[in-house]
Amino acid sequence: MQFITQFLYPFLLWLPKVNRETLKADLVAGLTGAVIVLPQGVAFATIAGLPPEYGLYTAMVTPIVAALFGSSWHLISGPTTAISIVVFSAVSGHAEPGSATFIQYTLTLTFLAGVYQLAFALARLGVLVNFVSHTVVIGFTAGAAILIATSQMNQVFGVTVPRGESFMVTWFDIFQQLPQMNVYVFTVAILTLVIALVLKTWVKRLPNLLLALVAGSFIAYLLGGKEVGIKLVTEIPAHLPPISVPDFSLATIKRLAPQAFAVALLGLIEAVSISRAIASKSHQRIDGNQEFFGQGLSNIVGSFFSSYAGSGSFTRSGLNYTSGAQTPLSAIFAAILLALIILLVAPLTAYLPIPAMAGVIMMVAWNLVDFGHIKKIFETSRAETSILLTTFFATLFLELEFAIYLGVLLSLILFLARTSIPDVVSLVPTTEAATGKSILVNKYRDERLPECPQLKVVRIDMSVYFGSANHIQNRLHYMSEQQGYKRILVIGSGINFIDLTGAEMLEQESARLKAAGGGLYFAGLKRKVNTFIHKGHFDEHIGSAFFFENKREAIEQITRTILNHDYCHNCALRVFQECHQPPLTPPEPTKPQG
Repeated sequence: MQFITQFLYPFLLWLPKVNRETLKADLVAGLTGAVIVLPQGVAFATIAGLPPEYGLYTAMVTPIVAALFGSSWHLISGPTTAISIVVFSAVSGHAEPGSATFIQYTLTLTFLAGVYQLAFALARLGVLVNFVSHTVVIGFTAGAAILIATSQMNQVFGVTVPRGESFMVTWFDIFQQLPQMNVYVFTVAILTLVIALVLKTWVKRLPNLLLALVAGSFIAYLLGGKEVGIKLVTEIPAHLPPISVPDFSLATIKRLAPQAFAVALLGLIEAVSISRAIASKSHQRIDGNQEFFGQGLSNIVGSFFSSYAGSGSFTRSGLNYTSGAQTPLSAIFAAILLALIILLVAPLTAYLPIPAMAGVIMMVAWNLVDFGHIKKIFETSRAETSILLTTFFATLFLELEFAIYLGVLLSLILFLARTSIPDVVSLVPTTEAATGKSILVNKYRDERLPECPQLKVVRIDMSVYFGSANHIQNRLHYMSEQQGYKRILVIGSGINFIDLTGAEMLEQESARLKAAGGGLYFAGLKRKVNTFIHKGHFDEHIGSAFFFENKREAIEQITRTILNHDYCHNCALRVFQECHQPPLTPPEPTKPQG
């Protein structure tokens, strides 16, 4: 029942939050998003090699399904630059762009990508999202924001830049053409941006982006519009998405299945990364499995309504959030309003200046950069800084999916590096001032506290696994060979996990210390660790006498029955409370210290 509720009815979780205020905010955000997506849908469809209306169909169908069955409150799905490029690359090798066969193959590709994504969700592979660290998301978002801004520079300056060029080449072309900049176009874009910024700063309740677009349109009209080179949005076809059927022939499926897998992966990476980026600002938790489900279902449904593969959009999601959206209804409103605009006022959209839209998108890109977190990362961690910068520059100069892969890889490397060098903390007893009880504390907290000359007490603050086993073993060797301890007590409260390599290492160290006349003792191991050791019979090999329920029992038994009591008798430190009690066994013959 929980499974059905999670995947089929996720909207029941946020639907009770809907009220008059949220409806108003979502409606305003939806209207702004509907206006913004008009030229984007046309442009993205062109990039994908499809007729312009297919981008608008995708912007109508995909957001509704993804909003209802996803987990993000602010994610807007639909056509995107990266997906459009991948779709064109995947299908153009099999059919002529724009042809009926090309469209048919695109619909099949979309359906197959949705099936892959749905399978990932049902297999509960959303946990893979956890491997994308917040630093990676921040770096990716900042890089994507610059890419979004870069994509609008030709519209801001009124120059011509070839499509599909790299980040550096685009800027090189722009700088070369700056002398030919259209001052009127630049004025419209900058004034729209300034108006949006002023409205956001001083009049927060008003839809600043939408009003900025209206103001930009008015400014463009006053300056002369088309007569001075200010481009306007072309008139949109006035009809809704027609029903379509993908090509389910076995030959077509075999032909497109590999490319569909790549589209599915890229779509999931985009959607989840954007969801997490926006969620970090809105303080929402993202369910990776649910997001996979929403994206997969939206593509499957979309393929039957003349829509090509979609994913989360950085631009529109950021716009949706900054416009004050409260629930996923904003995405649904955007899709419905887009349909109404196309049906009712399509001719009026032809008066919307493209430079004004570029100015608004520039502001959206600026808002996507999390300057506060970037500053914290630079101030606190060199390793995280390296991950941030690497992901950032990879986003600028590599394909978007490779940038995410690289960021995830670096995060995993950093995680393994950190866990492979755990703290092996020396513990010493002291008396708690408030209660008068004897407690164990980190020796580095007070270097003056003495250690027992015969028993070394340590705590391993990390899991004992193949990555950390060598470091822990080296530390144990140092304590025995350099510090002269033959008896070492490991407090297990810091060990959350142990694997075969780690357990075998502890068994080896136990045998080595036994041969030297001492032993490796364990106290307070967690249940999971204890169970693993028992199943592997490591407790039998080491000896059950070397395991204790808790540290107090361990110290009492070791000090009173195992240590050299002749040495204890002459010891002036007597660090343990048990040192002041008579031993349970008669004194052993005098032995060397150790």
